[in-house]
Amino acid sequence: MNCELLATCSALGYLEGDTYHKESDCLESVKDLIRYLRHEDDTRDVRQQLGAGQIVQNDLLPIITQHRQDKALFDACIRLMVNLTQPAMLCFGKVPDDPVFRFHFLQVTSHLQAYKEAFASETVFGILSETLYDLLQLDWEQRQEEDNLLIERILLLVRNVLHIPANPNEEKKVDDDASVHDRVLWALHMSGFDDLVKFLASAQSEQQWSMHVLEIISLMFRDQTPEALVSAGHARSAEEKQRDSQELESLRQKEHAEKRSRTLQRGTRHSRFGGSYVIQGLKAIGDKDVIYHRNLQNFKNYTHDMGKAVRCVPKRNRKAQECKDKRRSALNVRLFLREFCVDFLDNCYNRLMYLVKENLIREQSQQHDETYYLWTLSFFMAFNRGNGFRADLVSETMTIRAFHFIERNITNYYEMLLTDRKEATSWSRRMHLALKAYQELLLTVNEMDRSQDETIRQSSSVIKSNVFYLMEYREIFLTLLRKYDETRQPHSYLKDLVESTHLFLRMLERFCKGRKNLMVQRKNVKRKKSQGKKQQSAAETSPEALEETWKTVEEELKALSESLTESIVPFDATSETPLEEQRTEAMVRVQDALLARLGPEALGLLRAARSVWPEGDVFGSADVEPEEELELLKQILHANLPKEDEDGAELEEEELESVQVSETEFNFLDFIKRFANPSIVRPYLLLLKSYSKNTPHTNHCIARMLHRLAVDLKMDALLFQLSVFHLFNKILSDPAAAAYKELVTFAKYVLNRFFSLTAQNNKAYVELLFWKNVGAVREMTEGYSKDGCVLSFKPTWTEEEEEELRKLYEEHRDSEVPDIVETLLPLLSNSNRNRRQVVTQLVRMGLVDNAKELKKKGTRIVLWTEEQEEELQMLFEEYRDSDDVLGNILKKLTAKRSRARVVDKLLSMGLVSERRELYKKRSRSAQGKSSGKGMVELLLMYFVLVHLNYKIHQECGNDVHASSMSGPLLWLQNCLNKTAIDRENDGLSQPVPLFPVTEASEDAMENKSFLRLLRKLGMRAPADEQECFWRIPAKISASQLRSTAAALSPREDEPGEEQNGSMSPAREPQQVEDEEDSTEQRAQALRALLLARTRKRHTSEDTGMCGKNHLSFSCIHFRSQEKTSTKRSRSRVLDDDEEENGIVLLLLF
Repeated sequence: MNCELLATCSALGYLEGDTYHKESDCLESVKDLIRYLRHEDDTRDVRQQLGAGQIVQNDLLPIITQHRQDKALFDACIRLMVNLTQPAMLCFGKVPDDPVFRFHFLQVTSHLQAYKEAFASETVFGILSETLYDLLQLDWEQRQEEDNLLIERILLLVRNVLHIPANPNEEKKVDDDASVHDRVLWALHMSGFDDLVKFLASAQSEQQWSMHVLEIISLMFRDQTPEALVSAGHARSAEEKQRDSQELESLRQKEHAEKRSRTLQRGTRHSRFGGSYVIQGLKAIGDKDVIYHRNLQNFKNYTHDMGKAVRCVPKRNRKAQECKDKRRSALNVRLFLREFCVDFLDNCYNRLMYLVKENLIREQSQQHDETYYLWTLSFFMAFNRGNGFRADLVSETMTIRAFHFIERNITNYYEMLLTDRKEATSWSRRMHLALKAYQELLLTVNEMDRSQDETIRQSSSVIKSNVFYLMEYREIFLTLLRKYDETRQPHSYLKDLVESTHLFLRMLERFCKGRKNLMVQRKNVKRKKSQGKKQQSAAETSPEALEETWKTVEEELKALSESLTESIVPFDATSETPLEEQRTEAMVRVQDALLARLGPEALGLLRAARSVWPEGDVFGSADVEPEEELELLKQILHANLPKEDEDGAELEEEELESVQVSETEFNFLDFIKRFANPSIVRPYLLLLKSYSKNTPHTNHCIARMLHRLAVDLKMDALLFQLSVFHLFNKILSDPAAAAYKELVTFAKYVLNRFFSLTAQNNKAYVELLFWKNVGAVREMTEGYSKDGCVLSFKPTWTEEEEEELRKLYEEHRDSEVPDIVETLLPLLSNSNRNRRQVVTQLVRMGLVDNAKELKKKGTRIVLWTEEQEEELQMLFEEYRDSDDVLGNILKKLTAKRSRARVVDKLLSMGLVSERRELYKKRSRSAQGKSSGKGMVELLLMYFVLVHLNYKIHQECGNDVHASSMSGPLLWLQNCLNKTAIDRENDGLSQPVPLFPVTEASEDAMENKSFLRLLRKLGMRAPADEQECFWRIPAKISASQLRSTAAALSPREDEPGEEQNGSMSPAREPQQVEDEEDSTEQRAQALRALLLARTRKRHTSEDTGMCGKNHLSFSCIHFRSQEKTSTKRSRSRVLDDDEEENGIVLLLLF
């Protein structure tokens, strides 16, 4: 032991006889040990050293039993023992694979088992019970926070002790003998702690401890079965005696048969020579018969595998291991547990299960706590059935909500079983637990049908009608049987699944017999390809339709225009889109509202937009009259505004699923036909292989299902398979075959049917080699189409190609590729094969059950792992400023998913607030394309530049230049010009940070006026706490950056103004005159633009539709500016060859 740990343990005290003498600094030593445990390494060295020193047995337990009056020391010791007794699985996270860590894991487990043996004392549990009782006596308002912590720690300590696994190799106990766990339970019972647990489960004021109580109860009954507790203290029933006698009789017959066979094998005279024999009909490696060199007595056991080395089965192909077997505890323990179950059902079950269910639904519990709920439900409902069934004792869990909760958990566990392969064993056990709970619900409903009370029978009928009506509950067993995997799910799971299916079908059959027409729910999943938003038809935008729409809207607006309030927000303040672009979107929204005949909404949006963008009277002047507003709305309605097909850009060619719910008449025989599938028959035959170990009820369930298929559906050919006949031969030749009369009768029936068929079909023996679906069964019994050749033009597969496909599929079946078919296609020697041919051949060869299993996994993945979420977040941060954010993410994403899945995940993670942020942005500088949207953007860009040049020097110029901002403005201008040059040379657009290099620039980045200027220029502020600098967005083109930089140049009259020092009163008229000049300049620019567009329309009619579209739009935006007189103007014609349509802009300054 470490010297510091040894000194700390020695400072606790010492044990002299039965008396423990504590040291003066005992409390500080306990706290030091807690501190050491907090800083232990991955091998849990401190925990191991304290366990080897037996500190719990020699120090901590004597302290709490003899020095209980020292409250501080008692609390510290309880806290330390809770830490020391926590499960080894929590300490290491999982069972380590590394041999070194596995050794440390086993060491910690052995120390925990020694702790558990020390806790098997009535004195220890007596102290814990008395302390807990005193704390529970306090009223809620009298309890301190320390009292609640101590209650919780005592419950956690008891839970940890009960959770410690047993060591059967050390205990070597048999049934009816007291194990360490039994002795702990008995000490718990003698101290009265079990009564306190029942009080906590039933008291209304102690409901916060419900999850702890449920864990303690489930761990108390860990090794018990409901049947063993029900029969405790009672004489064996006649049914049990008969069952035991039948079992003994079958064993006796088997023993006599084996003895008789050994007698026949033994010759009359002993031979010392084995001899050599030729086995006719059995070929050796060559063409000759096998030569047998052993005694003839063992000839029946001869196989070609004799003498060969046994091949090691790969780990991924090994069968799932079974859980440990249950054992029967001592009689006195079973009797007290039986009394506990009776009291718990009478007083606690319904209330506790309600509280736990609410915590699980509201996610107020820890991960996987629902497993305790599922176990408690199945155990106590089974005990209630065996101990004089009373429906009122389990009424809380006999609801449709319970069925839905369990069905949802089964589905979730199965999905996690497929995705989380490392923890597949744990998910399989949880799934088995949920299946047991579902089975117990069905058994309880079946028991309610037999009740003498009419009310209970009616309640059972209501529950069954709801369960049988919903499609999810009817087909859950079909799905579980089809998806059974023996490498992940144990044999006991298959046994419970088969028995549950048998019970469900029997209840459903009885339910259908008493009803002529049973209506059930049916869901059809249809897939369709979304082409995005459909364009408006020509009829909707025709002049006649628009006039009719305007008449309707005008009548509605005349009555509401006076009283309408402006409550609509026309822009998104959180969006990165500049306000100038949002202004265009607001105009389009007004027109959409008018087309939808939503007059009040359109008028409210117009007024709200006017208050946000009052510059230039784009949405009308502030003192506009109602008649002018109506005229403006009419012009907006008739204008052909540009609209982006955003939905089409995002959801084009995307597969969507639509679920249609309908009702249909239920036919029980049609439902049974769905079980006629090789993927469902195989699990039954797999369970039938262990017929000698199965219970009679399990064998009956198997035989009944096979009887339904072979006799009721007349599909006995489904069982014409060589492995099935080999199993039937084993059953018929079993010495104890008399104990399996039902199986023997069924096997003889199937064999007789087969040999009758061979007289008609000479290919029946060949068909034994293959599993057959319904179509193959029909051909085998009714005849093949034209001598067994399928009349089809599909390309045939040679034997070499089939063998190649089989090998490739076996190699890549367990790989993590999203689409195995796409992986196999390039590897095939015949490159002419397509996906459909490969899928059809895989199904025909029996390598897969149906084509649905070969669908692309990317579009079906629902759950996201933590690594996938981190990858998605990193990709979003990388491409958030690109033109096609979603497209780039889908290309780089490792786990392929559909657009809809990725969009939903981005929304749920809070990375985007709405879907439109992920729409693909259209490039404004794309050559060879022409759209009305580009014209509007050019027009608005010109307006922004002219207006910005005026605003910088009129509004912000006083603040900026007066504060010595010429240096920062020059720095900003240089950044814009440099970024424009880089984007022209590289052809790439990425966000560029504005990094201040001088103190003046750093001071300017803290100036509100300068930041307001950056925002008006379209610069992007830091998005989150990870960004520190403003950025030049990627969507601003190089030409726009140059124009913005030119707008930052100082005007000619600025030096004079700076020399004057401050603005004199005589400047106010000049400022008004400048504002008028700016208005005149915008009007002249618009008229020049309209003239250029008109000329272009006459010269190029084929490509001149955009000019006509935007003529009315431009008139709408600036019709109020046409009345302004021109006082001074200078014109400059800019001919830009890089424009999309060779547009000529007249920019007036």
